[in-house]
Amino acid sequence: MDKLSLNTLGQHLQALRLERGWSLSQLANEAGIAKSNLCRLEQGNGNPTIDTIWRLAVQLNVPFGTLVAPISVPLGEDGVQVRLIDQGKGFPQVDAYWMRCAPNTLRHAEAHTSGTRESLTLISGWLEAG
Repeated sequence: MDKLSLNTLGQHLQALRLERGWSLSQLANEAGIAKSNLCRLEQGNGNPTIDTIWRLAVQLNVPFGTLVAPISVPLGEDGVQVRLIDQGKGFPQVDAYWMRCAPNTLRHAEAHTSGTRESLTLISGWLEAG
Protein backbone atom coordinates (compact mmCIF):
# COMPACT_ATOMS: atom_id res chain seq x y z
CA MET A 1 0.00 0.00 0.00
CA ASP A 2 1.38 3.44 -0.87
CA LYS A 3 2.07 6.12 1.75
CA LEU A 4 -1.01 8.20 0.87
CA SER A 5 -3.27 5.17 1.24
CA LEU A 6 -1.65 4.21 4.54
CA ASN A 7 -2.17 7.75 5.86
CA THR A 8 -5.78 7.72 4.68
CA LEU A 9 -6.46 4.36 6.30
CA GLY A 10 -4.78 5.49 9.53
CA GLN A 11 -6.80 8.68 9.80
CA HIS A 12 -10.05 6.87 9.03
CA LEU A 13 -9.27 4.10 11.51
CA GLN A 14 -8.43 6.60 14.25
CA ALA A 15 -11.61 8.61 13.59
CA LEU A 16 -13.78 5.48 13.83
CA ARG A 17 -12.04 4.44 17.06
CA LEU A 18 -12.39 7.88 18.64
CA GLU A 19 -16.07 8.10 17.61
CA ARG A 20 -16.62 5.13 19.88
CA GLY A 21 -14.55 6.60 22.70
CA TRP A 22 -12.12 3.68 22.64
CA SER A 23 -8.47 3.74 23.56
CA LEU A 24 -5.76 2.22 21.39
CA SER A 25 -5.45 -0.57 23.97
CA GLN A 26 -9.17 -1.39 23.86
CA LEU A 27 -9.35 -1.74 20.09
CA ALA A 28 -6.02 -3.58 19.83
CA ASN A 29 -7.05 -6.09 22.51
CA GLU A 30 -10.46 -6.69 20.97
CA ALA A 31 -8.99 -7.13 17.48
CA GLY A 32 -6.18 -9.37 18.72
CA ILE A 33 -3.36 -7.19 17.45
CA ALA A 34 -0.49 -5.49 19.25
CA LYS A 35 -1.15 -1.96 20.48
CA SER A 36 2.12 -0.86 18.85
CA ASN A 37 0.88 -2.19 15.47
CA LEU A 38 -2.41 -0.32 15.80
CA CYS A 39 -0.54 2.85 16.77
CA ARG A 40 1.67 2.54 13.68
CA LEU A 41 -1.37 1.98 11.47
CA GLU A 42 -3.09 5.08 12.81
CA GLN A 43 0.09 7.05 12.15
CA GLY A 44 0.10 5.89 8.52
CA ASN A 45 2.92 3.40 8.93
CA GLY A 46 3.20 -0.35 8.84
CA ASN A 47 2.02 -2.88 6.33
CA PRO A 48 -1.39 -4.15 7.44
CA THR A 49 -2.60 -7.51 6.23
CA ILE A 50 -6.10 -7.96 4.87
CA ASP A 51 -6.86 -10.09 7.94
CA THR A 52 -5.73 -7.31 10.30
CA ILE A 53 -7.94 -4.77 8.54
CA TRP A 54 -10.79 -7.29 8.61
CA ARG A 55 -10.45 -7.84 12.38
CA LEU A 56 -10.40 -4.09 12.99
CA ALA A 57 -13.55 -3.62 10.90
CA VAL A 58 -15.33 -6.39 12.83
CA GLN A 59 -14.38 -4.88 16.19
CA LEU A 60 -15.41 -1.39 15.06
CA ASN A 61 -18.68 -2.97 13.90
CA VAL A 62 -18.38 -1.53 10.40
CA PRO A 63 -18.34 -3.40 7.10
CA PHE A 64 -14.86 -4.04 5.72
CA GLY A 65 -15.81 -1.73 2.84
CA THR A 66 -16.50 1.14 5.22
CA LEU A 67 -13.03 0.86 6.69
CA VAL A 68 -11.25 0.65 3.32
CA ALA A 69 -13.58 2.92 1.30
CA PRO A 70 -11.18 5.89 1.29
CA ILE A 71 -8.39 3.74 -0.19
CA SER A 72 -8.16 3.66 -3.98
CA VAL A 73 -5.35 1.11 -4.40
CA PRO A 74 -5.77 -2.66 -4.06
CA LEU A 75 -4.89 -4.21 -0.72
CA GLY A 76 -2.68 -7.23 -1.16
CA GLU A 77 -0.70 -10.02 0.42
CA ASP A 78 0.40 -13.57 -0.37
CA GLY A 79 -0.86 -13.60 -3.96
CA VAL A 80 -4.22 -11.95 -3.17
CA GLN A 81 -5.31 -8.42 -4.12
CA VAL A 82 -8.62 -6.89 -3.04
CA ARG A 83 -10.17 -3.53 -3.90
CA LEU A 84 -13.56 -2.08 -3.03
CA ILE A 85 -15.38 -1.28 -6.28
CA ASP A 86 -18.64 0.07 -4.90
CA GLN A 87 -20.24 0.42 -1.50
CA GLY A 88 -23.99 0.15 -1.35
CA LYS A 89 -26.08 2.67 0.53
CA GLY A 90 -29.41 0.81 0.56
CA PHE A 91 -30.76 -2.01 2.66
CA PRO A 92 -29.48 -4.57 2.65
CA GLN A 93 -26.10 -2.97 2.07
CA VAL A 94 -24.27 -4.55 -0.86
CA ASP A 95 -20.53 -3.99 -1.27
CA ALA A 96 -18.76 -5.08 -4.45
CA TYR A 97 -15.10 -6.07 -4.47
CA TRP A 98 -12.61 -6.95 -7.17
CA MET A 99 -10.31 -9.75 -6.06
CA ARG A 100 -7.38 -11.30 -7.87
CA CYS A 101 -5.61 -14.42 -6.72
CA ALA A 102 -2.35 -15.77 -8.08
CA PRO A 103 -2.50 -19.34 -9.40
CA ASN A 104 -2.65 -22.02 -6.69
CA THR A 105 -3.36 -19.45 -3.96
CA LEU A 106 -4.84 -20.88 -0.79
CA ARG A 107 -6.64 -18.29 1.32
CA HIS A 108 -8.32 -18.92 4.65
CA ALA A 109 -10.31 -15.91 5.85
CA GLU A 110 -12.21 -15.19 9.02
CA ALA A 111 -15.97 -15.49 8.84
CA HIS A 112 -18.24 -12.58 8.02
CA THR A 113 -20.43 -11.14 10.74
CA SER A 114 -23.65 -13.01 11.45
CA GLY A 115 -26.33 -12.54 8.81
CA THR A 116 -23.93 -11.58 6.03
CA ARG A 117 -24.57 -13.13 2.64
CA GLU A 118 -21.66 -13.45 0.22
CA SER A 119 -21.88 -14.07 -3.52
CA LEU A 120 -18.91 -14.81 -5.76
CA THR A 121 -18.65 -14.34 -9.51
CA LEU A 122 -15.64 -15.98 -11.10
CA ILE A 123 -14.40 -14.22 -14.22
CA SER A 124 -11.69 -16.71 -15.15
CA GLY A 125 -9.86 -19.63 -13.66
CA TRP A 126 -10.96 -22.13 -11.06
CA LEU A 127 -12.17 -21.50 -7.50
CA GLU A 128 -13.09 -23.62 -4.55
CA ALA A 129 -14.95 -21.77 -1.79
CA GLY A 130 -16.62 -22.88 1.37
